[in-house]
Amino acid sequence: MGKYNIKEIEHLSGIKAHTIRIWEKRYKIVEPKRTSTNIRYYDDEDLKKILNVAILNRNGYKISKIATLANEKLNNELINFSQQTNNLEAQIGLLITSMVDFDKDVFEKTFSKSILQIGFQDTILKLIYPFFKRIGILWLTGNIDPSQEHFISNIVRQKIIVAIDSLPEQRNFERENFILYLPDGQWHEMGLLMCSYLIKKNGFSDIYLGSSLPLESVLNLGNIIDFSHIITTTSVTKSPEEVERDLITLSGRYSDKFIFVGGLDENMPNKDFPANIHLMNNLDDFNAYLVQLGASRDIN
Repeated sequence: MGKYNIKEIEHLSGIKAHTIRIWEKRYKIVEPKRTSTNIRYYDDEDLKKILNVAILNRNGYKISKIATLANEKLNNELINFSQQTNNLEAQIGLLITSMVDFDKDVFEKTFSKSILQIGFQDTILKLIYPFFKRIGILWLTGNIDPSQEHFISNIVRQKIIVAIDSLPEQRNFERENFILYLPDGQWHEMGLLMCSYLIKKNGFSDIYLGSSLPLESVLNLGNIIDFSHIITTTSVTKSPEEVERDLITLSGRYSDKFIFVGGLDENMPNKDFPANIHLMNNLDDFNAYLVQLGASRDIN
């Protein structure tokens, strides 16, 4: 069972801590627990209830009415509301609840409904990607059990792989060819898989090398195959100085390649990387680059 402080609840629900405390006192929405050292915390049930209340309240439901609803009725109201609209906050709330409860059925229904409404690509970019960013704080603070993380990540991973396999294979290697990998010691492939999907969707080919690839292997690739782009992220297992050193080494070895790097920490000691290192701040920007690249190749 998770233990969340009020700042984490504020981040996940989008409701200010001051408002949450008013809801507690005036409407008895939740009753925080206390540790043996008298520190307030919220458990999984509190998190789910505040998420549900926050979403419904932002969409016209009066807090005085919501406060009278039993938890089961409140959950049903949110599910009904989500089914009737394409409200992003409601859908993210349902995904968080499905993760906390290991509820695959709720996840599948929310995911499938979004695909029907806006398509697979926008579901990933506008729903799943923001969802993972929202819950990232829980991973950092240890308030998500590894089993919860694995549960939700593997569902999404499977869906992206199926979507990639459904796209036509690109055989024209005279066009851009992308190398994708995660550095040694890094295992979270979600962003990398989505990059692979976008690359293939935009008509390019890629060579997907997966997780935890030693830098030495990447540096040797140029002796074996031809490619134009490298897509990677920074390693969470290394210090900022080590990350900077590796990127400069990679840049020097492949000075004629475009190197996209995601996940760079804002506290990196040197932000003036070589010209062929491009920071990938989000998947929307990367997709826009691919669209522009495709248009320029078609013109030429």
